[in-house]
Amino acid sequence: MTTLAIDFGTSNSAAALAHAGGVFRIPIEHGNETLPTAVFFPAAGGGGMRIGAAATEALIAGEEGRYMRALKSVLGLPLFHESRLIGGRRRTLAEIVTAFLAEMRQRAETATGLRFAAALSGRPVHFHSNDPERDARAEADLRACYLAAGFARVTFLPEPEAAALASHRLSGPARLGLIVDIGGGTSDFTVFRTQGARPQILASHGIRLGGTDFDQALSLAHAMPLLGLGGQLRREMGAGLLPVPRAPFVDLSNWAKIPFLYTPETRRLAAEMAKMAVDPVALGRFRTVIEDELGHGLAFAVEKGKIAANREGAVAGRIALGEIAPGLGVDLDAAALADTLAEARAALGQAATETLARADLAPAAVEEVILVGGSSLLGIVRDEMQARFPAARLRSAEAFTAVVDGLALAAAEADRAAS
Repeated sequence: MTTLAIDFGTSNSAAALAHAGGVFRIPIEHGNETLPTAVFFPAAGGGGMRIGAAATEALIAGEEGRYMRALKSVLGLPLFHESRLIGGRRRTLAEIVTAFLAEMRQRAETATGLRFAAALSGRPVHFHSNDPERDARAEADLRACYLAAGFARVTFLPEPEAAALASHRLSGPARLGLIVDIGGGTSDFTVFRTQGARPQILASHGIRLGGTDFDQALSLAHAMPLLGLGGQLRREMGAGLLPVPRAPFVDLSNWAKIPFLYTPETRRLAAEMAKMAVDPVALGRFRTVIEDELGHGLAFAVEKGKIAANREGAVAGRIALGEIAPGLGVDLDAAALADTLAEARAALGQAATETLARADLAPAAVEEVILVGGSSLLGIVRDEMQARFPAARLRSAEAFTAVVDGLALAAAEADRAAS
């Protein structure tokens, strides 16, 4: 039995196999080794579900339909099993994740000529922090999706432990290393010691904090005030003013919840707020976003501004919101980026230190910190880890493929043992 290694990520996904010369990352999308974990359902009569880059292209092209991203972040939540009208019929997010995994399986089989009855999937150390029941439910949700996608068997391996397995080959003898895996929805840490053919895992830890949370914090701090967040509303009767409700802006800045804002109830709320606003121009922009379904374009603009502000030597990035109103936007420099994400940076550092404590080791013992995951490319992550482990050498692994590489190696080991 050949086991397919799958890294089903919040932002990006990948599949791979191990072979004698190393790891073969399966080109599951137009020759690329990864694909965005995104789907697009055209409006009724517009064809079937599209995934990956094709989903994003449909959104950018302005096609009518429903775009969805960060599906992994709702595993274990009631929302995952709620039925919604999507693409002309009622579907659950569980059905959508199943369809996404089935398409990945089909593409992997087409690319390799093999048939995959089993999958080894990565999973965060914790889908949900400090909630064992919800954490177990999330893995059960994902397992059910794999089985419904056509796999007869699925097993799981914590993502930072998979990354440790992949990184082990590049570490020196008898070294103590720390994997820092900052993904789209979670941050995971594994401390390991190089030992023989495979790493010795000493401790793992994880928290529900990742790149989508960074985007949300930046959006709420810098973009949403342009849409009326922080403003005031006149009362329909009587004197005095009321604060603009924060809840719809929190949902609008959350990748997973954006598609569910385009309801008659939210449209009525947006119209009422614009009518009663002290600043009707700003809240008129919020109404435009809801009426014209521009939430994902806004989220992409924030993400793009974050990446630009993080670029080495950059004077500033910009959150460009011209799709909402001509010339609308706000500059975002490295200092503002760091200030907005200071709380998240501290949480990452504390989680890394906690991982060492669980292994009964002092931070000074770490010889190498290996950065994994797309969000590990942020300067605040590197700066925090260097501050926490000043004696360690920082190394950036294959940011987007270290996890799937390790999963492929582990899957090959399991297949050999089974044979």
